[in-house]
Amino acid sequence: MLETPVLLLENFDEDSQMLYQSFRTSGFDGPVLTFSDEGFLPDDVTSIYTYYCGKKEGGKARYFNQIDVPDYWEIKASNSGGQVFDLNHERGKIFFASPLHKRLVKIVDWYDDTHVARVSDHYNKYGFMYAKTIFNKKGQLVSRSYYDASGNEKVVENFVTHDIILNQNDKVYIFKNKVEFAKHLFTELDIYPTRLFYNSLSNPFFVSESLEDREHSDVLFWQEGYREDIPGNMQVILDGHSRRTSKIYVQKKEAYEKLIELGANRDIVKPLGFVYNFEKENGHSNNILICTNSDHIEKLNELVVGMPNMKFHVCALTEMSQKLMSFEKYDNVHLYPGCKASEILNLFNTCDYFLDINYENEIVDATKEAFLHNLLILGFNQTIHNRKYVLPDFVFDANDYQNMIRVILDASHLDMNLERQRNVAMTQNVQDYKNV
Repeated sequence: MLETPVLLLENFDEDSQMLYQSFRTSGFDGPVLTFSDEGFLPDDVTSIYTYYCGKKEGGKARYFNQIDVPDYWEIKASNSGGQVFDLNHERGKIFFASPLHKRLVKIVDWYDDTHVARVSDHYNKYGFMYAKTIFNKKGQLVSRSYYDASGNEKVVENFVTHDIILNQNDKVYIFKNKVEFAKHLFTELDIYPTRLFYNSLSNPFFVSESLEDREHSDVLFWQEGYREDIPGNMQVILDGHSRRTSKIYVQKKEAYEKLIELGANRDIVKPLGFVYNFEKENGHSNNILICTNSDHIEKLNELVVGMPNMKFHVCALTEMSQKLMSFEKYDNVHLYPGCKASEILNLFNTCDYFLDINYENEIVDATKEAFLHNLLILGFNQTIHNRKYVLPDFVFDANDYQNMIRVILDASHLDMNLERQRNVAMTQNVQDYKNV
């Protein structure tokens, strides 16, 4: 049995992904496991569920029009999702994997005649349906089954009783809960977690508490936001009553400050952000990028007219309306309708400012990409999509656009503002993680 540190994630949302990337960038080569049953996980991240589903050699994720539907049913899709129709009746809803504009199928919900979701088909990056969720007539979760590429049922989770059944090697195993099921995966992988790094006071914490204590060196990475109290399980750690956990790293600034205000021990609770893989340095050019999903862009005309020496690059994944195309009359505006991924990447590499001033959904995870490309990010309260990477004082009211112009034209403070921007996102270096 291999004794090794393990990173155990409750899910695989953006914060979990950033923690995983920070660990890998810092040289961590131990197993990364997750309670998520996401079908599009990186190859070196193992789900406690889909581990048993295996892979499909050469398989590719399904495009939205590749799902199986009865004859004469119609599939419609946009860059945010899809629908399945039988004449005028909506029979299904398609959810895409990120990035959404690639239209790769992640989940398909199927409705009954009363438009209640009764079944969800889950697809993975290999293109096969690896899981199926069953709902009752009220739309409440009943069970979820997981399959291998040949369609054999491998795992069944009962959401009513919380039991999990595993069919493996002609044997049937029954687990009372997710914690027992996760620990079985340790046995399957022939590993023992000498240290457990985890990011939730739910299942991962209970796994830690159930293991034999050897060094009392497990670590909680707390990724929740601001709250008015200290969670009960965290208080167990703070009181020194946890079986294995001795440190808590808080990954949101406002949450850390509140915990300290509530009396958390500074020797146990410390702030720690993420190791970001920045793509380039800011080039101090006059190029401004806007990524939009609509023609409703707040104060675009005023900004273009107010900064004639700045070049505005406006890109969209779809065709642009006449309203937006009319901005071609300005010499300092460049429009990119139907922009391809390679063109968008080139714009992030070319531009040095990013304006989050468009309404509707964000495309291509634009704010985060702007941050990773060291673009100075500014936006309006009415339109901002992701405040995590934006300086609070650079989010203006739309009627205060003149101050936005003032900041952009003040190039002398650009480097200082970029440093502040990196700090607000709690940027760490590799050594910070090695010291954990």
